Amino acid sequence: MCGFIGVLRTEPEKSKYQSQSDLVKMNQVITHRGPDDEGYYTDDHVSLGFRRLSIIDIESGHQPYHYENERYWMVFNGEIYNYVELREQLKKQGKTFQTESDTEVIIALFSEKGVDSFADLRGMFSILIWDKHEDTLFGARDPFGIKPLYYKEKDHDVIFASEKKSITLLQEFEEVDPIALQHYLSFQYSPEPMTLTDGIKKVEPGHYFVKELNRPLQFHRYFHATFNPILNTDEKEWTKRIQDVLIDSVNVHMRSDVPVGSFLSGGIDSSIIVSLAKRVNPNIKTFSVGFERDGYSEVDVAKETANKLNVDNYSYMISAKEYIQKLPKIMFHMDDPLADPACVPLYFVAREARKHVTVVLSGEGADELFGGYNIYREPEALRMFQPVPTSLKKMINKVATVLPEGMKGKSFLERGSTALSERYIGNAKMFEEKEKENLLQTYDPKETYQQITKPFYQNVRSDHPVNQMQYIDIQTWLRGDILLKADKMTMANALELRVPFLDKEVFKVASEIPVHEKIANGTTKSILRKAARGIVPDHVLDRKKLGFPVPIRHWLRNELYDWAKQLIHVSETDYLIDKKIVADLLEAHVQKKGDYSRKIWTVLVFMLWHQIFVERIYSFEELQMEDEIESKIAAFR
Repeated sequence: MCGFIGVLRTEPEKSKYQSQSDLVKMNQVITHRGPDDEGYYTDDHVSLGFRRLSIIDIESGHQPYHYENERYWMVFNGEIYNYVELREQLKKQGKTFQTESDTEVIIALFSEKGVDSFADLRGMFSILIWDKHEDTLFGARDPFGIKPLYYKEKDHDVIFASEKKSITLLQEFEEVDPIALQHYLSFQYSPEPMTLTDGIKKVEPGHYFVKELNRPLQFHRYFHATFNPILNTDEKEWTKRIQDVLIDSVNVHMRSDVPVGSFLSGGIDSSIIVSLAKRVNPNIKTFSVGFERDGYSEVDVAKETANKLNVDNYSYMISAKEYIQKLPKIMFHMDDPLADPACVPLYFVAREARKHVTVVLSGEGADELFGGYNIYREPEALRMFQPVPTSLKKMINKVATVLPEGMKGKSFLERGSTALSERYIGNAKMFEEKEKENLLQTYDPKETYQQITKPFYQNVRSDHPVNQMQYIDIQTWLRGDILLKADKMTMANALELRVPFLDKEVFKVASEIPVHEKIANGTTKSILRKAARGIVPDHVLDRKKLGFPVPIRHWLRNELYDWAKQLIHVSETDYLIDKKIVADLLEAHVQKKGDYSRKIWTVLVFMLWHQIFVERIYSFEELQMEDEIESKIAAFR
């Protein structure tokens, strides 16, 4: 686990990235990702910087790593869980190894198979490989987007980094991408490959790239997370397959030379992970978090689970005051605004875990793979609309639109008379297009939220509606929200997070499960619950899904009202947003005219991000003194 930077100079004499001290600063700003080690490599065309959090083969996993008489130079962020098996295969083909690290396995495999090697990797990763003989830079990101990889093409340079702040550090100012902002207000994050910073993008999950010096950057997909249900398999066989693949996944995710713990909430996902991890390490430590408000904490349920599993549990309770005090630093680590309030408690539980362990397991991905969100039951609830002619649906929709807000049945009629591809853009939707048109100072009617999801729906247009929704969430919500906050909040605390559900082998099984095994008996993740019976304590299996509740709705009416009002007032975002609309929305929420908390929060988080990265009224970079930076230049090769 680590972080890195990479600069490719297509015309070295014209490059703006020749200063080695600047490259050290770009690497230094992500020290939290790898406080244990750093390294550098540079030649005429490429500079690589690396930060390491030592997990596997602590003594000899130093990067940038070179191979075949320094033909290849590589930096790598993540973990490869099948590296032991891959190394044995490569040994049979005549490869020899100097270390026990997964790093050497990656580069040895690449030297053997080239870009086809990325599809063989089982794990989480972002990778840069420089081939000196061919003057070509290669890179890849893992299948689900667990590890980030940002890039920017500017004039004669292409810059890559594990965090966006490494790229923006040397910019005089950060310019907001208005289209990304428009989509952010709907999705509550910037949908990939966009970021909120103009000119900076992300390499998409399941893709690799090739960059030759005098040719355009070319992207290729090597993994596509599609669902292919098998209908002629009985329930008993499904539960056995799920159990076997999860046991195997947790086993390989426990590979580490340092202590491994696990997050534990009150839900089934983390409980499965902890139950299986305990088989590998009976002394595993678990970590939970909650809020100092009734109804907004799963700590008690987590402790009950920990007691029944006979594992240690450490918990932390968050107050509204502490929540808002840490929010600026948390948004600094996020790089882009994320309006999911759950990213904050994740920061606190990661901070607690880091006091005891270096690696934690977590249950992210189970909902997307096994059908765990309550909204996935919506197609069944709306089935009565399927035989209704399109013309009649349009009439129903017009009637529903003019019904008063909050009227019983209005939402049901609107959803039932609207095509799935028009209404569902992922697990959460904040502002509608008409609302954004009023809120934004500049609005592009061609850039509706459907423009983001339309290509995804085309890929699965013949699939069952539930599988379509799962696919949309994997392409949007999972990587834009769930995995973004998982990586950034744990890495902010120099903690490695591993997600056994988001494993290629687990997905292969999950992708073949038919919908009637996932959404059944009035519940979600039905077959996963059955597979977990006898593995996790019974009190977990039939609980209603709570998620990661945060009392933002209450706090904005009380503890956080003054903070929110002041932020709206002082924010220098007038050129982008009509702040009066936001202020009026806050007052309407306080007066209980409606629950507008999530919409207000979405704008507030953007305003805070704008203060940090555009107005730059905060400073979190802990850069070293110039003389210390100069001393590190000697590490360049």
